[in-house]
This record gives sequence, structure tokens and C-alpha cells, in this order.
Amino acid sequence: MKILEKLERSSGFWFLLASSGIFFILRFPSLFEPNWYGDEGVYQALSFAMRNGRLLYQGIWDNKPPLLYLIYEVLGSDQFFIRLASLIFGVVAIILFFNLSRKIFSFRTSAVVTSIFVLLLGLPILEGNIANAENFMLLPTIASAFIIVSLRDTQDKARQFKNTLLIFLSGFLLSLSFLFKIVAIFDFGAFLFLLFFMDANLIKHLKNKKYQTYEVKKLLFYIFGFLLLPVLIALFFLVKGAFPYFINATFFSNIGYVGYGNSFVIPQGLLILKITTLLAFSYFIFLKRKILGHAGVLALLWFSFSLFNAFFSQRPYTHYLLVLLPSFCILLGFLIENKKLRSLNIVLILVSLFLITKNFNFYEKILPYYGNFFSFISNNKSVSEYQRFFDRITPVDYELASFIKFNTKPQDYIFTWGNNAQIYKLTDRLPPGRYTVAYHITGSKTGITETESDLNSKKPKFIIIMPYMNYFPFKLTGYSRRIVIDEAYVYERTL
Repeated sequence: MKILEKLERSSGFWFLLASSGIFFILRFPSLFEPNWYGDEGVYQALSFAMRNGRLLYQGIWDNKPPLLYLIYEVLGSDQFFIRLASLIFGVVAIILFFNLSRKIFSFRTSAVVTSIFVLLLGLPILEGNIANAENFMLLPTIASAFIIVSLRDTQDKARQFKNTLLIFLSGFLLSLSFLFKIVAIFDFGAFLFLLFFMDANLIKHLKNKKYQTYEVKKLLFYIFGFLLLPVLIALFFLVKGAFPYFINATFFSNIGYVGYGNSFVIPQGLLILKITTLLAFSYFIFLKRKILGHAGVLALLWFSFSLFNAFFSQRPYTHYLLVLLPSFCILLGFLIENKKLRSLNIVLILVSLFLITKNFNFYEKILPYYGNFFSFISNNKSVSEYQRFFDRITPVDYELASFIKFNTKPQDYIFTWGNNAQIYKLTDRLPPGRYTVAYHITGSKTGITETESDLNSKKPKFIIIMPYMNYFPFKLTGYSRRIVIDEAYVYERTL
């Protein structure tokens, strides 16, 4: 028996080594991509501004919690190191996911679902190559799930105390995910339900006062673990006098963002319908928890909340699907190993895949993506041709950055009217105000007037109007056209 256990552990080690190696190879080209992706450009511009003394939200603006920007700041906004950090997070997430699946599945099933997880996370099909918040939040989320699945019911007080501490840690890990992106609140909800649903005799146990005390304590420690860091960060911005900026950016601006695509009969009508469906399905899982067992409850509950997560804002951004990966693979594992409610699981997967393919666009140039990289490193493509593969504007960004950096001093401001905030990082120059991209300016009620005031007071050395922008809402008094680079107009301050 011990020999078999050693062989199994050895098999797990070699499987993880091979899986990590494959993942590294799939992600390796991402380390050498040019600065081209709009969201990364915003994160780089924000973190660069933070390194230069601006306070997040008040001095430089975006609508996500602060942890992603802090990682970018620590790594100097350097895309290579940021992508490398994303890759390392991915490797650790794979290791944790495999160990999570081993808690509930056989080695063979765990190997199958982990392999699927590796491929979908490693390939650019879901934009896993981009260092978005989803890439970083997967690791603490999976770690939180691993802790909860590892818990065992017990009447022993010492073990109950240890369980309570572990549950606190689970909530704390989810708070890290939340501080990358607020949609982690749905993983928090899924695991909150899971803490109770895994007990097949919950109703009977709740009649026991000692058990009631234990359950309440678990709940409080889990919530406390989740709220601790967000509360401390809120206090930080409160002390800095920037709490209104913080709460507006991370909360109120996201209400409008979510409301945009969820209108159905009434404002947020579609969101209400989705919440109702989620709660009804959760109640169904609760009723069937004895039949489903721990694996089934985890798979169905986590997947349903993750599916809601992906569709929460009703926006078609591909990287939103990354939050589905762990629960989707766990659901596949449950489908492989269990006949219980198999028809329901198949229907759930097929309906989900239909909705996903109808609402999201997958990255389809998988082979050309790797072909572009190999052509570049083998000197069969020029730098500009390599850059143009990602976006036709990318070489223009680099030309603009080269011109601006050569013709400005480090203390000069520049202003770009476009959605390519990466120019601020490429030039190591700051924008005059809080906003780094045009859609943030036009999407804010005060964006235009605030930016106009910043332009008048800071007087940037250059104003760049990108060719895809239909209009420029500000006066160019005191500026004259200096150069046109591939239909991008560069105006220089003359007064």
C-alpha cells in the first residue's frame, strides 16, 4: 500500500512538472509581446503615475480595486516582468488546482481536468496571455476552494478551532481576489453556501445549540477574513482624504458599467432575472445535496456562481471567461466520475457553452499567434511587422513614443486623445490629469470639464490625436501641428 501511495505521489509530481512545462511553453511568447493591449496600457500608465507620487483614484483614475495596480507598480510597469508574474501565478494556480481536484476525484480524472485547465489558461484563446486581473485572482480563489474542500466536520473542539482559523484564511484569500476585481464577491457567495451545503444533515444539526454556535462562528470568521483587507484599504483612502474618489471608482462607477448591458423591461431587469435564476438553482442544489455529495455540490454551486460572474456585466470581453475555468473543469470531472444527475450536468454544460459562444468572442488566431513569434525570433519578420500582428496601431504607438521621448523632458506632460494609454509608459511621461484614455473621459460626467481644466493648467508639451478618434472636444489654442505619424496628429505647445 505504501509503495502504491509513493508511486501515486510520484506520478502526481511528474504530471505537474510536465503540465507546468507545457504551460510555460504556451505562455512564453507572451513575455515578448509589444505594448499593445489597451487595458494593460491603462494599468501601466496608472502604476507609472503612482510611482511618481500620484494617489490612486484621486490623482490617476481607473475603476478597479487597487491590488492589480500595486503589482504593476512594484514591477515598475515593465510588461516583461508583469507577464512573467502572471505566468508564475498561473503555474502555482495549476498546482493548487490539481491538488484541489485530487481531493474529490481519482488521479486519472484529476489529470484530465487539470490538462484542460492548463490548455485553456495557457493558450491565448481566452486572453490568458494578457496580464489582466483575472489571471492574478485565480490563484487565491483556487486556494480558498482548496481550504474549504479540505475541511471535515468534527465534534472535537480543538479541530473546530483549527477549522475556524482555516475558514478565516479562506475568506482572507478571497479578499485578495476581490482586491484584484470586485466580481470575486461571487466566489465568496459560492463558498459561503458551500460551507453549509456540504453538510448533508444540516437541518438536523442546526437544532443542536453547540452546532449552531460553531456554524455562526464559522460564518463570522469567514466574513471577517474577507472584509479585513478591504476595510483597511478603505481606511487608508479615508485618512488620505480620498475616500470619495476610492468609493466612486471601485463601486459607483461599476454600477453604471453593469447597468449598461443589463437593461431588460426595466433598468437592471436582466440582472434581476439572472440573480433569481442563480438563487433558484442554488436552492435546487441544497435540496439535492445528499445525492450530489461534496464533489457535486462544489461543482454545481461554484460553476453556477462563476457563470453568473462571467455574465454579470453583460459585456463580451473574452478574458471574463477566465473566472469560469476552475469551476468548469471541476464540473467536467464530476461529469466523468458520477452518474448522479448526469443528464442535468450535460444539459447545464451544453446550455452554458451555447450562451458563452453566443455572447463572447474567442481568440481564433492561435496558430498564427505562435507563428508570428517564431517568425520574429528567426528574423523572418521585422519589428514593425511583428508589432502589427497584434494591432495595426501598435507600430504607430512606438513611433509616436520615440518622437515624443526625444523631443520632451522628463518633467513635461503629454496628452493623448485616444485609447492607447501605453504611450504614457513608453515615453515615461505623465498625463496632465487623472484620465489616461478617451473612453474614461467621455464616460465620466465631469471628465470633459475636468480634463479641459487640467490641459489649461498643466499645458502639456504635446497633444496627440489618434486617427481612429472622430472628434477632439478641446481647444488647441496655443498649439500648432508639429508632425503627422501615420494619420496620428501631434500638436506642440507654442505659448
